[in-house]
Amino acid sequence: MALNPYKLRKDFPILNRKINGYPLIYFDNAATSQKPIQVIEAIKKFYETHNANIHRGMHTLSQEASDMYDESRSKIAKFINAEEEEIIFVRSTTEAINFVACTWALENIGEGEEIVISRMEHHSNILPWRIVSKIKKARLKVANISPVGSLDYENLQELITEKTKLIAIVHVSNVLGTINDLEKIVKMAREVDAKLLVDGAQSVPHMPVDVKKIDADFLAFSGHKMLGPTGIGVLYMKKEIEEEVEPFFGGGGTISDVNCREDECSVEWASIPLRFEAGTPNIAGVIGLAAAVEYLDKVGMEAIRIHEEKLTKIALEKLREMKRVKVYGLREAENRAGIVTFNVEGLHPHEVASFLDQYGIAVRSGHHCALPLHRALGAFDGTVRASFYLYNTIEEVEFFIGELKELISKFSIS
Repeated sequence: MALNPYKLRKDFPILNRKINGYPLIYFDNAATSQKPIQVIEAIKKFYETHNANIHRGMHTLSQEASDMYDESRSKIAKFINAEEEEIIFVRSTTEAINFVACTWALENIGEGEEIVISRMEHHSNILPWRIVSKIKKARLKVANISPVGSLDYENLQELITEKTKLIAIVHVSNVLGTINDLEKIVKMAREVDAKLLVDGAQSVPHMPVDVKKIDADFLAFSGHKMLGPTGIGVLYMKKEIEEEVEPFFGGGGTISDVNCREDECSVEWASIPLRFEAGTPNIAGVIGLAAAVEYLDKVGMEAIRIHEEKLTKIALEKLREMKRVKVYGLREAENRAGIVTFNVEGLHPHEVASFLDQYGIAVRSGHHCALPLHRALGAFDGTVRASFYLYNTIEEVEFFIGELKELISKFSIS
């Protein structure tokens, strides 16, 4: 069933707002998404009627909060076709990747062994592996991108050797919108018995993602990019790997027993995944994310993907018709997510974004936490990024294109 963005928009209070006298057109969804009233109300209801700490009390409120938290884990696991035990709650995609770096990677990657990433990675999927490689004296290898903005699979294959222990790759580029072929990449990983970590920050919110079908060992994503609240993220880790990993954070909720003698303290860890969630978690954030997942499920992830593809196709066609506009990435909307990145010749990306903001259009400008990719593109000052979601409309895309044309005409560079 086709998605109706006009009907969905009624669920998002912020879309009623005007910016500089114009209706808000929110095209910064790759940075964070807006929140439907259903998510806002779920968080509000928890604090108003159920607020208590979880897994620690016998009183009614604690039991209610615990049940809501556990049920939320089940809903979020089902959303990506994972087992409940394989879902670890963290703050963000960034923390999820760092979690893997500080646990599995430090335990399993040795001197002279290899970690392979790509040049299109977000800094969050570069810097943790640089840290691990320095600590463990391992090699960090970087696969190139092709001139058209796709991953260079031949180069990636060349970099992978018998010493490769981990391939850490983005599913969807937050700059180019490129959708990487995970089936091809996981096959490369399995040929050398390497693990695969997938940065799903830009894919899980926008398209169907099935961890069993992907067969990744780790998948990281954030709640705030998929209609949920900020400060909550998810790390999927295969159960057999979880059972071998030592917790990195210790504290309340992570143990079943601790016994301290004069010279040592022994510990028996709690069952997975609780052993990895030290201290009081972001309970309201988890409940809010579960509400977001329910909302997305109701709309349908395939319908969201088709809708974004339609908007992306229109935007790409219109932008490529314009003089002095350079569009980055693949030409076909079918092979990219709802992200369109461009520059206007003679203008800094920030100038373009500031001009569009005068008309209520929110886009992102800069390097989007992907400096190595921008250097590869030759876009040293950064780029302008418009990113779409389920509540965006064709009329919004057309208005955006119209104002961009006005900008070019105004500065006499057409």
